[in-house]
Amino acid sequence: RGKVESEVSELVDDLRKMMMPYTALNLQDDPKNRKLTLSVYAKHLAMPMGVSHVLAFSQREDRVQLRLGRIPEGPTMSFRVERFSLAKHVRAIQRRPYNSGTGQQLFAHPPIVVTNNFGDAVNNSSAPGGATATTPSPPHIKLMRISFQNMFPAINVATVKLAECRRVVLFQYHPENELVEIRHYAIKATPVGVNKKVRRLVQTKIPNLRRLDDIADYITGTTETGDVAPSASTTASASASGAVSDSEAEDETSHVVLSQKYAGRGNNQQQKSALKLMELGPRLALRLIKVERGLGGGDVMYHALVQKTPEEARALKARKEREAQLKTQRRQTQEQNVERKRKAKEEKLERKRQRKEAREEEAMAELRKGTVVSPLPHDDDDDDDGGIQTKTRQSKRFCAERSRKKNRRNAHIQMRRPSFFEKQR
Repeated sequence: RGKVESEVSELVDDLRKMMMPYTALNLQDDPKNRKLTLSVYAKHLAMPMGVSHVLAFSQREDRVQLRLGRIPEGPTMSFRVERFSLAKHVRAIQRRPYNSGTGQQLFAHPPIVVTNNFGDAVNNSSAPGGATATTPSPPHIKLMRISFQNMFPAINVATVKLAECRRVVLFQYHPENELVEIRHYAIKATPVGVNKKVRRLVQTKIPNLRRLDDIADYITGTTETGDVAPSASTTASASASGAVSDSEAEDETSHVVLSQKYAGRGNNQQQKSALKLMELGPRLALRLIKVERGLGGGDVMYHALVQKTPEEARALKARKEREAQLKTQRRQTQEQNVERKRKAKEEKLERKRQRKEAREEEAMAELRKGTVVSPLPHDDDDDDDGGIQTKTRQSKRFCAERSRKKNRRNAHIQMRRPSFFEKQR
């Protein structure tokens, strides 16, 4: 909203891609609509398209702000973007970025939403006898968790297909500094318990084996005579010993048995694979500033910088109600004035029309008074046919006089009206 730097515009594009497929990836927003309020924008533009949430970025000289609103009734949460990284920056620092190809299959289904530290805090020391006790989370923390989860469609565990779970969006809350970290990952599955070179043959293209006599020399790293194979001189010891490669997760807790066939070669049903998260970007660090009850307005339910007593909150609410009531009264008065002026204008036009009709009737009456009616020749063949020829000298004289008056009036107006060149002189 408003004028922002190019990096903020790229961040909006990355967030749209993260929320695929239920987002307008190629939406071309009219710059005129960026000046509208959030409620008007959501009512006239977002609701007709079936949008459930709206994220509005705005930039000032020293900070970038994000407002997350639920359509159509709210609430609205205002965040301050402490720091962010674009998807291209995340890929630039990675040693082996995730290659999604065209990305159509990766972004064809919504991601899995994971929220961490938004629930009740566990305190081991407060309970007597060493028992664990839970501290309820503040309402604004629970509201953030619910809003983040509702931004994405829910997943039915009973009917979901394993091949559709390709991405993860993580929302991590840090109570010590009250920041919300957002991360976007792709899920990569790698077969476990298979030699590195065998897995390479399964997952990728067959390498160049022209310097070897047998494919067994490539897998074992040695020839039949016991010498080191030419193409496996650097990884002979690791391949021969069956050590875990750098691309395979060493943590056994990440090893799972696939209940269905998953994306990637070698990830068949009932196959043991290691799951690994590859970051896609973007990264965001958000700080919650304010929570409003309505969409872009209403009562302030939470404010991180301003703390008010209950009496001050009630006084502020009463003042806001009085201002809203006064605004409604002014609007009603304005509408009444507009309606009164419209009726007065219509009445004036009606009186003008009536005067015009009266003048026309008077002119026609004068014409009828001086009218001479002469019968037309009678038709012997048809007794019903007849006519009246109305041609009087008074009517001709009246029309000629009226035409002369009109010509004199037009000539008088033309004489008094200066031309364009006379005005310039």
